[in-house]
Amino acid sequence: DMRRHYTQVLKGHIALAVVRFPKGTTGTHLDVLARHALWQAGLDYQHGTGHGVGVYLGVHEGPQRIAKGWSPIPLETGMIVSNEPGYYREGQYGIRIENLQYVTAPAPIEGGEIDMYGFECLTFAPLARDLVDLAHLTKEEREWVDAYHAKVYDLLADKLDGPVKDWLRAACMPL
Repeated sequence: DMRRHYTQVLKGHIALAVVRFPKGTTGTHLDVLARHALWQAGLDYQHGTGHGVGVYLGVHEGPQRIAKGWSPIPLETGMIVSNEPGYYREGQYGIRIENLQYVTAPAPIEGGEIDMYGFECLTFAPLARDLVDLAHLTKEEREWVDAYHAKVYDLLADKLDGPVKDWLRAACMPL
């Protein structure tokens, strides 16, 4: 069950990481993306999916957020928001996959007619490869994990050596 649940949380994390959304979209509109795989299994988590991040220990800083509850604040370029879906099996284990990301205005979609935003990741750490059930990831999701791990390794490897660097190499191998 833990592998299945971790993979469902990962699918939600990826969906939110890769989404393109129209200018004017609020975090409330995007929350369902992070919960979809869990909802399809009759599961959910009882916390917000994302929140703004401040400085000086202001870790939950608005006005932006990604949550089921209504928020009238549209996501704007440069806003930082967490991407942290989770699942908690009471008395057994909890899963949360969390990164910080910021809102960007990527290149227009070919043939698109409206301004679209997206997210870029700010924080990088390996995912728990041994908890990923490959049978439940799409080809695109596997490619995302592999590209993410390649970036994690590229950003961190030259700052490490010895057994820690060896661990990072193994943790970031393609799925």
